[in-house]
Amino acid sequence: MPSSARSGARSHSFTWLDVFTETPLAGNGLAVVHDADGVDEETMLRFARETRLSETTFVQSPTVSGADYRNRIWTVTKEVPFAGHPSLGTAVAVARSRGEREARYVQQTGVGLQPVDVRLERERWFASVLQERAEFGAELDAGPVMAAVGLEASDAERTLPPQVVSTGLPALIAAVSEEAAVSRAAPNPESIDALQGEDSFNLYLCWCDPARGRARARMFNPSLGPGEDPATGSAAGPLCAYLAQRMGCTRLEISQGAEMGRPSRLLAELEGDRVRVGGGVVPVIDGRVRLNLG
Repeated sequence: MPSSARSGARSHSFTWLDVFTETPLAGNGLAVVHDADGVDEETMLRFARETRLSETTFVQSPTVSGADYRNRIWTVTKEVPFAGHPSLGTAVAVARSRGEREARYVQQTGVGLQPVDVRLERERWFASVLQERAEFGAELDAGPVMAAVGLEASDAERTLPPQVVSTGLPALIAAVSEEAAVSRAAPNPESIDALQGEDSFNLYLCWCDPARGRARARMFNPSLGPGEDPATGSAAGPLCAYLAQRMGCTRLEISQGAEMGRPSRLLAELEGDRVRVGGGVVPVIDGRVRLNLG
């Protein structure tokens, strides 16, 4: 008898996907562990650290009515209540495991229930999630915000002041006046921590062209392993809601991740009073992982 069987180890189906891209090894990587009802939180965190990705998810049975599955989302330091690319990638992983080429699921996360649509067309997956209603928080002074990412106060877009917005996870929208400033940014983790204080948020530095419905962005958060994220769906939603309120822009195509060598494309569109965020999803690895060795 194998030693893993004697020790009571249980193996789980495991999927690795790249999200917000149609090209393998681009976008934002995600690891998904299936049938994870018996996986304890300490093991979830340890496995998330093992993958070294921005997020790792664990699919569990729902604990509230109306949900198809529960999506537990972990960074390398903690569980988070909601995230964008884990919502899309997990839904595609679930659809593939169920043999479904097109589906509409309702996922349960720490902030509630979100509808997620997935479809497979010409061997390409696309997914989108309807995020929570936008909550608009505090406006911050542009000088310290720009300084925290190595820019000058004059780099800020004067008509778009920095503001914390959440559609499930808070993001500090920090707009610059010139596209080149996005690439010039050099984040200072201590300064970003000081901006956050007791309130955790992702700093979403962006250049926006509302008239053409496009933007370019980078996301910084010292709590992430690399400190930067190549594609941030949980910030794309707040950015779309922010521009809709201030500029009347209700649809946005966002490029992100080029500076990390992980080019990404995120689509965000206002749908009623909520934002739907979508993009391509590419499965990369299917396998099994042994957890809870005892």
